[in-house]
Amino acid sequence: MNPFAAIMAFLPPQQSGRGSDPLDMFPPEASVNAANSDWVYYFIFWVSAASLLLICLATIYFMWRYRRSRVGLHPEDSPHHSTKLEVVWSVIPAFFLVAFFWYGFEDYVDRRTIPQDAYEIKAQARKWSWTFIYPNGHKENHLRVPAGKNVKVRLESADVLHSFYVPAFRVKMDVVPGRYVWTWFRSDSPGEYPLFCAEYCGDQHSQMDARVIVLPEAEFEKWLAESGDLSSLPPEKAGEKIYQTAGCLACHTTNGVRTVGPGFGDIPWGAPRKLADGSTVPFDENYIRESILDPNAQIAEGFTPNVMPANFAEQLNDEQVDWLIAYIESISQAD
Repeated sequence: MNPFAAIMAFLPPQQSGRGSDPLDMFPPEASVNAANSDWVYYFIFWVSAASLLLICLATIYFMWRYRRSRVGLHPEDSPHHSTKLEVVWSVIPAFFLVAFFWYGFEDYVDRRTIPQDAYEIKAQARKWSWTFIYPNGHKENHLRVPAGKNVKVRLESADVLHSFYVPAFRVKMDVVPGRYVWTWFRSDSPGEYPLFCAEYCGDQHSQMDARVIVLPEAEFEKWLAESGDLSSLPPEKAGEKIYQTAGCLACHTTNGVRTVGPGFGDIPWGAPRKLADGSTVPFDENYIRESILDPNAQIAEGFTPNVMPANFAEQLNDEQVDWLIAYIESISQAD
C-alpha cells in the first residue's frame, strides 16, 4: 500500500479544469502538463502547511507545559532527551522529502521527454519581441498551435538571456544565447493564452509579451496554408507583416512615439532626418534601407548609443527589405 495514500486522498484530483475553489492560486489548466504540476505543488503546500501547524501547536504546548513558574530553575525538573521522539521527527519528515523528490522528478522527466510525434515550431527571442517560425517558413509574432497535438518549441536567443513562460500551460524555459533549448506542451483547449518573457532582459522587458493561440486542427492547417505566402499581398501589407514578425515593433512605433528607437509616422516622407553627428539625410528609401542593413551607419539624433542589433542583413532578403520600406513609406505623412 502506498504510504502517502492517506495524504493524497485530501489533495485535489489530477484532472484538467478549475473549479470555484477559493484556495485555487493558478490560472486555468490549459495543457495536459498543467494538472500534474498543480497537484505536485498542492501536495508540497498542504504537507508543509500541516507541518507548520504541528510545529506551532507543539511550540505553544511546550511553552505552557514547561513554563518557568511550573518547572522552576532546577535542571532535574527540565525535560530530558528522548531518542524515540527524535527518531519520529526525523524519519517521518524524511518519508515526505522522498515523496516530494519522487513526484517532482516524475513530472520533470515527463516535461523533458518530448514526444516523437511532436509538431516542431522554432522560436527566436530578442529584445524585446518573439518570432515564431513554422516548418513552411512562415513567421509570426504570436504562437499559433493546433489543439490536441503535441507541440515542440525550439528556442533560441538573438541577444541576451530570455525565458519562455506560458502560465496557463505551466511551461517555463530559459532561452540561452548561443545554444538551442527545447520545451513541449499539448493543449486540448482552443483559446488565447498570454506568453511572457520571465527573465529581465532590459528596459522594455515588461513589454515582451505575446499570445499562444490554440486553434482546432483543421482551422490551424487552413490558417497556415493561407499565411505562408506574402508575395501575393500588396508590398505595404507584406511589409506590415514583416514589421510585426521581424521584431521591429518592439523598438519602433508607427505613431511617432519615442521608445527605444525612433518612431515612424511623425515625419513626412523625404523630409530631413537629423543624425547624431549633426548632419541630416532625407527620410527616404536609401536611409531606411541602410538603417536596416547597417544600423550603426546613420544613427538618428538622440539615440546614442545604438542598441539595434546588426544581424538583420542576415535575416531579411532584398524583397523583404523592399516590403518594409513600402510599409514605412505608407504610414509616413505626405509632403
